Amino acid sequence: AEMTTRRLQVLACTLHKRCLSLPACSSEPNFLEMVRANFSKAAKFSGVEPGLLQVINATNSLLQVSFPLRRDDGTVETIKAYRAQHSHHYQPCKGGIRYSPNVDLQEVEALAALMTYKCAIVNVPFGGAKGGICIDPKKYSVGELERITRRYTMELKRYGFIGPSVDVPAPDVGTSAREMSWIKDTYTMLFGQNDLFAGACVTGKPASQGGVDGRTEATGLGVFYGTKEFLSNPYFLEKHKLTPGVEGKTVIVQGFGNVGYYSSHFFSEGGARVVGVVEHNGAVYSSKGLDIAALKRHHTATGTLLGFA
Repeated sequence: AEMTTRRLQVLACTLHKRCLSLPACSSEPNFLEMVRANFSKAAKFSGVEPGLLQVINATNSLLQVSFPLRRDDGTVETIKAYRAQHSHHYQPCKGGIRYSPNVDLQEVEALAALMTYKCAIVNVPFGGAKGGICIDPKKYSVGELERITRRYTMELKRYGFIGPSVDVPAPDVGTSAREMSWIKDTYTMLFGQNDLFAGACVTGKPASQGGVDGRTEATGLGVFYGTKEFLSNPYFLEKHKLTPGVEGKTVIVQGFGNVGYYSSHFFSEGGARVVGVVEHNGAVYSSKGLDIAALKRHHTATGTLLGFA
């Protein structure tokens, strides 16, 4: 495992540092094809033997399930759900669960691979995983979302895709601490009677359910610190003709969910001027800088950036 991890680190760092571009083609590759194309290009610089590269590139386990949902109006709908475990070189596997109408198997497989490489870059001892359910969570009631989440948890357990030492999910697009608390409750009540650590089956839980304070804003804070580190690196500052530090910089943020909001908040707190925020259905811009707290209140009240003034 140690040797494989060192090789993963070499490959992941190569992926991170190289400027990679895809060849022109008649149709745009899907996400998984893009990840594999970049992997293949980076692999040439890794010095790792081809056979081991194939092992690193391959996804170890894939799960695709369908199950029925009785909706609040009495109708029955079929729900499609997925989970990918890219690498078992370290366990547990780690990766989020997203609820989105665009989720499919190739997307979670691609994201699971990227999780492996991200963990390897910073020497975090997890294999990469990712899961998702193909729904638009805005179109379901809280009760329906809870039933979907609990059934998904049972399917994951049935096929060996969840457990403190096996595979530990987390929040992602369209999910939050609420969904993680449902997963934790389902797992511990049905399968954790003899396991003191059953609650570790998922991260991103509410603090009252064994979660960690600061988890909600952690990813957005990481975006801020990553940018701050970039802006303190003399090589990159010279290459891109930038001045040091975040203070005084203008920033545009893509997305205003959990990560986007907290990224905007910390950039603003750090002295940057957040001049724009872009969402899937609109954007806001002000050359003077946006009031992030006011924008958050508007977004929470209306569900959109549109109409903010």
